[in-house]
Amino acid sequence: MNRVHIKTYGCQMNERDSEAVAAMLRARGYRIVSDENDCDILLLNTCSVRDAAEQKAIGKAGYLQQRKKRQPDFVLGILGCMAQNRGASLLEQLPDLDLIIGTQKFHQVPGHLDNLRAARESGVPVGETIVDIAEEAGSQNTIRDHTEAGEGEERKVTAFVSIQQGCDMDCSFCIVPKTRGDERSRPMDDIVAECRGLAERGVREITLLGQIVTSYGRRDVARPEGISPFVQLLERVHEIDGIARIRFTSPHPRGFKPDLVAAYGRLPKLCPYVHLPMQSGSDRILRAMNRPYTRDRYRAIVDSLRAVNPAMHFSTDVIVGFPGETEEDFAQTRELFSACDFDMAYIFKYSIRTGTPAETMPDQVPEEVKEARNRELLGILETNSLRRTATLIGTEEEVLVEGRDRGGSRFTGRTRGNRVCIFDADPRLVGELVPLLIERASVSTLYGRLVLAGVEA
Repeated sequence: MNRVHIKTYGCQMNERDSEAVAAMLRARGYRIVSDENDCDILLLNTCSVRDAAEQKAIGKAGYLQQRKKRQPDFVLGILGCMAQNRGASLLEQLPDLDLIIGTQKFHQVPGHLDNLRAARESGVPVGETIVDIAEEAGSQNTIRDHTEAGEGEERKVTAFVSIQQGCDMDCSFCIVPKTRGDERSRPMDDIVAECRGLAERGVREITLLGQIVTSYGRRDVARPEGISPFVQLLERVHEIDGIARIRFTSPHPRGFKPDLVAAYGRLPKLCPYVHLPMQSGSDRILRAMNRPYTRDRYRAIVDSLRAVNPAMHFSTDVIVGFPGETEEDFAQTRELFSACDFDMAYIFKYSIRTGTPAETMPDQVPEEVKEARNRELLGILETNSLRRTATLIGTEEEVLVEGRDRGGSRFTGRTRGNRVCIFDADPRLVGELVPLLIERASVSTLYGRLVLAGVEA
């Protein structure tokens, strides 16, 4: 009983957490399998940002409970944000869960599974569901292990590195401070050592992760010459031989002080791509959201980054239908959204999260209004994205070859601006930075052919 499948919902932070759990389990002798039908243990790493995400995971877990009737030794666990948010109350809907593990306890998963296995192998009744959601000092330092490529798999050339967890922002719509806790940063030397180790294993691109990644070390690290701890970290990762590209997510607009903006002009490895959550283009709604910036300040950040690099690419998050959002508020959001000319956006219809201030705000917006506003922004995004990708046709873009595409017959990689590319290549090019002649483009994907040493590949 040692075959484990981990299914991940939600953000890149969740993906990184799942990767760390998988690495810890492999070190303990467990096998990580890609097919959930082949596993003895199935772990759902969950998201709570929107109600729909929670309901999707609950539905999946409910379906999997039926498997336990056929396989009494099958182990089912829920990890992550929903586990932290709901805790033991999940058992009201899912009474057959074996594990409920919160966001600060991922490193305890191997030990809990060892105990379950030992009990079952000895014939001892397992007893009550294991619920472990307490806060734990230093838990941010446990997400440091990375999975090795399995037999027959191409080596990993990109990696997520967790540098900071938790959030102190208290946005009125957001449950993350409850599910992830207060801001906690890892020691800079530990992060740099992790990145150096990844480079030695052939990783070429690092993405630094945090709930508010630009808040890294703000309470713990000195600021020589006014350089923020986060920019200091970027500088140190930039010095690592073998690392060719650096990205980060998810920042907050307040983190884009002059030192970070200037870094895009002096750190060549820092990719010209920024995910910059906007949420709303209305100052009135931003205040209601408890977002400490204005529409003018947001636009100034975008303009300052494009001044440093006119080829800068942007993505964003927007919430439509926040309580009290009027047609005028939405018109201001629409105007700012169009003006910023985003390459990509995650547009969400406001979803009530129990326990947040926005839950009880008056003037909740009808679902059909949210849907109409959502569609309108998606239409603008499609127009902008097509226009932006069309300008790349006929140009050569630097692409990091990451591996085979989902179909397995071609290869995939990303431009420095984070555009996905599909092309033909030789497997020996995985991990290489190559020029790609862009021949056609869709809303989100570029297609082209490699140009190597003046010879088309």
